Amino acid sequence: MFELIRPDTQFDFVGKMKAAVIASVAFILIGIASIVFHGGLNLGVDFAGGAVVQVKFQKEASTDALRSALDGVQLENSTIQEFGAAENREFLIRTPETAADLKLLTDRIDSALAKAFGQGTYEIRRVEAVGPKVGKDLTQKAILALALAWAAMLIYIGFRFEFRYAVGGILALIHDVLVTVGVLSLLNMEFTLNTVAALLTIIGFSINDTIVIYDRIRENVRKKIRADLRQIVNVSVNETLSRTILTSLTVFLVLVALLVLGGPVIFDFAFALFVGVIAGSYSTVFIASPFVLFMERFMPSKRKRK
Repeated sequence: MFELIRPDTQFDFVGKMKAAVIASVAFILIGIASIVFHGGLNLGVDFAGGAVVQVKFQKEASTDALRSALDGVQLENSTIQEFGAAENREFLIRTPETAADLKLLTDRIDSALAKAFGQGTYEIRRVEAVGPKVGKDLTQKAILALALAWAAMLIYIGFRFEFRYAVGGILALIHDVLVTVGVLSLLNMEFTLNTVAALLTIIGFSINDTIVIYDRIRENVRKKIRADLRQIVNVSVNETLSRTILTSLTVFLVLVALLVLGGPVIFDFAFALFVGVIAGSYSTVFIASPFVLFMERFMPSKRKRK
């Protein structure tokens, strides 16, 4: 089996725990400050309400020309996104305007495009609307989905290991979500249902890595009964470090390919995953695992009590 890093390495991860926690807290606070500064997250149509119009052109078109055309029908605040291959010439028009009559909105866009590009040079392929009530419902369900995912992980880890392990794992997951959301806010990127899907994927990825290290810690605790827990945690993280890096690197390379080649449609999803994978790998090593040692002071293990 190929090992990027030898299992007998002796990096002091536990010794870096305080610095890691300070850095994480500082970054999370910066993210929260960014959310406050921007007046909340930049919610997409899925949550804020509005309409999405997909247009396909038969000749070359640009986002600037399309925006100029929409200015004439008071849709200048729309977000225009080109997607797919360049030869497809397809665009998504996202407008915060919630039209009660979709046909009326379609007619306004149709007249603007006909005037700017000529009738018959484009096709309006779909028009979808999300009302503010639906957006609010989606927001509540997105928050509930994240909360249930955290709760399920807490129960699972607490049952499989010990409660102190579960607390460390959940803190790491919350850390990953907050860091990812903070980065999205700093870049003022849209928060959509795709972003929620990415956050749930990040939770699954991060907890899988954490459980692998927890398994090794528990195994080493049984083998080295007289050893200090600090030493056991460090040894366990070092022994699984090669696996952690290889797993994260594989996912990282796939996400880079998606960011470069995937196009605008999945860019937000891939970027959120990209940030989450980095945060998840970091939190697994520097937060979740060393936190077991921190909890030993307040919730001693059976081995220590004996």
